[in-house]
Amino acid sequence: MSAASLNRETAFQARSLFRSLLRYSGQFSNYNFREYARRKTRDSFREHQNTTEERRVQELIQEGLQSLRLLKRQTIISQFYQLDKLVVEGQKTVSPTLI
Repeated sequence: MSAASLNRETAFQARSLFRSLLRYSGQFSNYNFREYARRKTRDSFREHQNTTEERRVQELIQEGLQSLRLLKRQTIISQFYQLDKLVVEGQKTVSPTLI
């Protein structure tokens, strides 16, 4: 394989991993866990975005895959232990003038 195609494959893997981590981060039932996982994912990818050494990039992808496995497991577990929400999340409020 040429270096250019290898870099394209690596970039594709990294983007795919990033999307998967964000997707599973959104599945936490608890708002704080959900936002922490999203923030951690974005910060980690921003921190390492300029890494060019192929070996280090592969190590980071492997760490990301391990994090993804952990995130999948934790999102499933969090579904079993849902608590009542203290704040109403994501619902539209009705203006008193419309009632």
